[in-house]
This record gives sequence, C-alpha cells and structure tokens, in this order.
Amino acid sequence: MNFNLPAILTPALLLALITASPAQVNPELASPDHAHTNSTQVLQLGPDDVRLFPEAPVGFDKPRPGAKPAQVEPFAYDSSVTGKKREATVYLPPGYSSEHKYPVLYLLHGIAGNQYEWSGYVHADTIIDNLIVEGKAVPMIVVMPNGRALPDDRPPAKLYTPENVAGFMKFERDLFDCLIPAIDAKYSTYTDADHRALAGLSMGGGQTINFGLSHLDTFAWLGGFSPAPNSRPPAELVPDPAATRQKLKLFYLSCGTQDRLFKGPQSVHEFLKQYGIPHIWNVDDHGHDRDTWSCNLYYFAQKLFR
Repeated sequence: MNFNLPAILTPALLLALITASPAQVNPELASPDHAHTNSTQVLQLGPDDVRLFPEAPVGFDKPRPGAKPAQVEPFAYDSSVTGKKREATVYLPPGYSSEHKYPVLYLLHGIAGNQYEWSGYVHADTIIDNLIVEGKAVPMIVVMPNGRALPDDRPPAKLYTPENVAGFMKFERDLFDCLIPAIDAKYSTYTDADHRALAGLSMGGGQTINFGLSHLDTFAWLGGFSPAPNSRPPAELVPDPAATRQKLKLFYLSCGTQDRLFKGPQSVHEFLKQYGIPHIWNVDDHGHDRDTWSCNLYYFAQKLFR
C-alpha cells in the first residue's frame, strides 16, 4: 500500500497544495468567491469515493427566529509551550449547568485561521446549537483553540514559513499538557476518551490525524475535514491496528472532489480500509471551502458520543 502523505510538511509543499481563504483570517470577508478553491488536478475516483450524506438542510447554520444566541465565551489558559497565556473560544450547550457533566469536542482551525474561525466563519456554534435544540446531537461543550502554539499566535502575513508550520506541530503538547487540563478544571466535563472528540479542517484536520490516532487514550472520536498533508507516517500513527480498532469509536473523514488536497485524505481512507479500521469516508463535490466544512460538521456532530 502506498500511503502517499509525506512524513514532514514543508512550507513549499503546503503552499503548492493549499490556497488559504482570506475569510479564514477575517470572517467578515466570507463569501463564495473567497471560499471556493478550484482545482486543475485529474482525480482518479475509486468505488468508495462517493457522497454518503446529502447537503445539510437549508438554515442548518442559521440562528432560529426568536431563539437565544448560542452561548460562546472566551477562555484563557497558561501555556508551558509558549510561556504565555493563550486564548480559546468555548461553546456551552443550552442549559449548561455545573451540576451535570458534558462530553467535549475540540475543533481545530486551518493554517490561516485562529480560535474564531470555526464560530465566526463556519458558524459551528450555531450548527451544534440547532442540532442540540432539535434533539439530533448530544449536549456537548465545544472548545475552539488557537492551534498555532507560538508566543505570537496571530495569523502571520506569510502563512507558509517554517515557523508558522512548526507552531501547528508544537500545539500537540499545548493541547495535552495545558489546554485540556485547564478546560477540565473550569468546566463540568467527562475526562475519559469515550467522552472526548477531536476534529479539524485543513491544517487542523491534519493535526487531528496526528494527535488523535496517536492519543486514543484521550480521544475516541475523530473528524478530519479536508485534512492537509501534514500527517506522520501511518506505521507511526497506527502501529497496532487491532488496538486502534478497539479504542476508536468513530473516525469521520471527508473531502470534496474540487479540493486539490483530495489525494491526501483519499489515501488515509485507503489505509484505514486496508487495515480494517472502521471509519466514515464522505466525498462531496465541494472545494477547500466553508460549504464542505459546515455540512460535514453537521453530520459528524450528530454521531458523537452515542
């Protein structure tokens, strides 16, 4: 099996594969023109490369008339990785109470984003809020961190520098050593893998594959939406397929046929299939854009913690 994701993501490779949307940095710039990424590559689609779910229903990512806005608040924590206090955005489900415990979904952004991308651009808080109100999703806390673990974690003018790419790699220790303990200390959370999920788009999807598959004692639910090619070798991430099958509750993988990153997640699917690791592989006709990320989050969130 030729698993063709590179072991190391270089700035030159990432620049060749990803076209970052300005809306990921500035949600107010979001528009179809900014969002869609055209691709000139010729894809070889296999029999598994099909759409499993229809487009999400109209209004799935819009606030309901008369409904209270989703509860989203800033969260600050100390980072031993950066030596500074860092910020995340936290969604709390309707009726959140410290008298009850909640599962937690960690959502990671793309290379040009920050802790506001999922809420400001993809509208993850509204999507999940609507699903919970409709009884289609389990009430959960959603943590949207800044996945760039650098002292200055703002999106830089030049996204593909070695320093910026390295910041996403360093976030692994920031996530496990600093953020997760801080979230569990402040909020009423379950602290076992069966009640903790990790997912991300683009660069965050690549982080999810790296961090999730190698830490299944922490995350039993994984989602990679249009993941970037920053994954480590499969033998390193899945040294024991039988153990992975036993621990993993869900691996949801998706990408669009108009996305120039398609071959990467397609190879992830092929690897998982070869080793009998159950997963969902949803192929739509979108590019590297908000439409695919929001729609797949809609379906992913409904399957979590069941």
